[in-house]
Amino acid sequence: MVTDNDLEKLRSLQEIIFEKIGLEKSIQEIPKLLGTQEELLNRLKKTFIEKNSDYEKVKSEEIDLKNKLAEAESSREKSEKNMDAISTQREYEALDKEIKDASEKEQIYRKDLQQKERILADLDEKIKQQGALIEQQEKELEERRKKIEAEISDKQKQIDALRKKESKLTETFDNEVIFKFERIIKNKMGIGIVAIKGNVCLGCNMILPVQFANEVRIGEEFVFCPYCSRILFYEESAEGEEDYFNTEDTGALSDLDEMDEDEEDEDEEEEEIINIDSEE
Repeated sequence: MVTDNDLEKLRSLQEIIFEKIGLEKSIQEIPKLLGTQEELLNRLKKTFIEKNSDYEKVKSEEIDLKNKLAEAESSREKSEKNMDAISTQREYEALDKEIKDASEKEQIYRKDLQQKERILADLDEKIKQQGALIEQQEKELEERRKKIEAEISDKQKQIDALRKKESKLTETFDNEVIFKFERIIKNKMGIGIVAIKGNVCLGCNMILPVQFANEVRIGEEFVFCPYCSRILFYEESAEGEEDYFNTEDTGALSDLDEMDEDEEDEDEEEEEIINIDSEE
């Protein structure tokens, strides 16, 4: 027999389960917030690695240019020294060309070298900024991770305390009833037990068969609404019971299946008539 005490326990249990579900959902959502910050940090590290790679490449090009510039300077200086030893016009023209070619190369190498130095300076500055930003983000992430761990731990303690209360309230109930009840609360926004007035479920406002409503009123066992699945309890009306029952559009629950079967038979009959007419 379902007593008022049982119903009161279910109402208390409903609040506990709903709060527990909220805490569990909150714990599941917390890592997502941390994941966003971790993703940002990973992108910064990737950019940092790319910048370092670019720096090393340009640095190698700079060294190569310095070597070429040194070779060009050495070639020019050697040709200039040989000018004192020449004895023919042809030798003079050849050395003069070598000096001019070496000088042109020097100018090109110096110009390219200056460009590489500017690129290196810019990359070096960006790498320093990226490194400082990564260090800051890592520090903030670690602090946030500790806060989240503390928050999760606190929420878990609350869940454990709720489970103890839940365990005390469910001692006298059948496990299957509690399993269904908790599932209903998850699916019905925290509402797992509702009243019926007359023969109307106040959870989904559907009209129930009078015989079914009487079963709820008698309360021999827990009864679940066939439409919204919530546990039902009877709430007395201030009106006369005979006037209060709504008998429109209702019958036995089995009538729901019979109505579907009748509709299928009618559809089949209509198809047969259409087929006969088309043959004629």
